Amino acid sequence: MKLLCPLFIYLFISISFAQTQIIDGETKYPVSYATISFGDGQGIFADDDGKFYFTKKLYKDVDSLYISALGFKDLNISTENLPKTIVLRAEADKLDEIVVSAKMDRKFKKETLEPYLDDDYYSCWLPTIESEIAVFFPNGNEQLKKITSVLFPITLESRDWEKRKRSNADKRPFSTLFKVKFYKNDSGHPGEVLTYSNIVFVATEKNGDEFELDVNEHDLFIPDDGFFVSLQVLGYTDDQGKLLPNKKYKEIKSKTGGIIKIPTNFRPLLPFTDEMNGHRTFIKRVFINGNNWVQFKEGNGIESSLLRSGLNNYGVGINYNAYKDE
Repeated sequence: MKLLCPLFIYLFISISFAQTQIIDGETKYPVSYATISFGDGQGIFADDDGKFYFTKKLYKDVDSLYISALGFKDLNISTENLPKTIVLRAEADKLDEIVVSAKMDRKFKKETLEPYLDDDYYSCWLPTIESEIAVFFPNGNEQLKKITSVLFPITLESRDWEKRKRSNADKRPFSTLFKVKFYKNDSGHPGEVLTYSNIVFVATEKNGDEFELDVNEHDLFIPDDGFFVSLQVLGYTDDQGKLLPNKKYKEIKSKTGGIIKIPTNFRPLLPFTDEMNGHRTFIKRVFINGNNWVQFKEGNGIESSLLRSGLNNYGVGINYNAYKDE
């Protein structure tokens, strides 16, 4: 039997399921990559056109949706007679905080904090749609610094497990959309966002063992007390980089006849390290309303083989410009 290609599946779902679009109430533009939570730990994401697919066939017990997006007021809406268009209202008090930076006309030195790479499957976090990972970067001195790019380490897997230790082995293909956020430091935890821009990228096996995300245009200057950068899986994409409908759980029938929900793991894997000082990594479950960040550390109620192995941090790196004093 031939397997259906992702594009065919996408077209089939587009035709079969109810399609809803989320728009900005003022501009009428789509709200890209909004989070649609179901209130019980489940959820999905809108695509770049603000569209998502919801059907009672997949989510039988869901009676309301909780919709959130950067810069907009949260919205609760019933799934009964779900409209084709959902309108979000801008959260003006937060948007007013955005500061437009003038072009820096000063000499600077390019600096790099290298990422920590690892191709060992057992040293990796298996990304799921429900989780967001944030890593803290302290500011070592008072020098003005602008973040130019973020270096996300990724682990590639061989198509053939027996050849997994060979660097020239054919790699398992993937095309995954990620969302990136930058947060202020709020007493050692991720706080308010530093930018309301939607920052996303598509990673494939062709990117090698790290993905460099250029953020120079966002004018992100490192605060005195440091910042957090986070990574969140939105799901797999088609050949054009368009987000495919991705279900958070695989549902498998148990021997007793019940349904067991197993989180869907997405590729690429994210290598953790024991070479970064301290516990600088935080995680949260994005589909639970009001959920707080939890430090990735033993004793915080996190069951992880990574922690048992002393792998406490996701090894993100950054490039930045360190400006000289005037």
